[in-house]
Amino acid sequence: MHISTKCSVAVHCLIFIYEYGNVKKVTSELLSLSTGNNSVTIRRILSALKKDGVIVIKFGTGGATLNAPLHEITLYRICKAIEPDFLSKLIGIHAFPSPLCPVGKNIHKVLDLSYQKIQNDLCRSLQSITMEDIMTFYHNI
Repeated sequence: MHISTKCSVAVHCLIFIYEYGNVKKVTSELLSLSTGNNSVTIRRILSALKKDGVIVIKFGTGGATLNAPLHEITLYRICKAIEPDFLSKLIGIHAFPSPLCPVGKNIHKVLDLSYQKIQNDLCRSLQSITMEDIMTFYHNI
């Protein structure tokens, strides 16, 4: 299974924005230094979070701040904002089983049923964890 590291970087950025956004201008360059990622990658992540309404970015001077309460920002929302098709990429299914084989001609249906349950469980789990929870974990480390 795969959830992109971009989601982890997005959470890192959101923690940083929450902690420091009211006292300093949080820019992609600053977040790049904090996360160890290229500032272009950070700008793409911030753009996706802005599009979803999670953050706002001041026009002109820059600087990101949160635009949604922590309890409304779930891991699912973050992942979906960063990679809209992440659920469909979680589990790969081999593309060309033989239609002449009794197993091959039915394997996609069998796996789709099984994997859908996994996706549903993961989705519920990601929806149950909020940035409020993450900030609590962060402050209690």
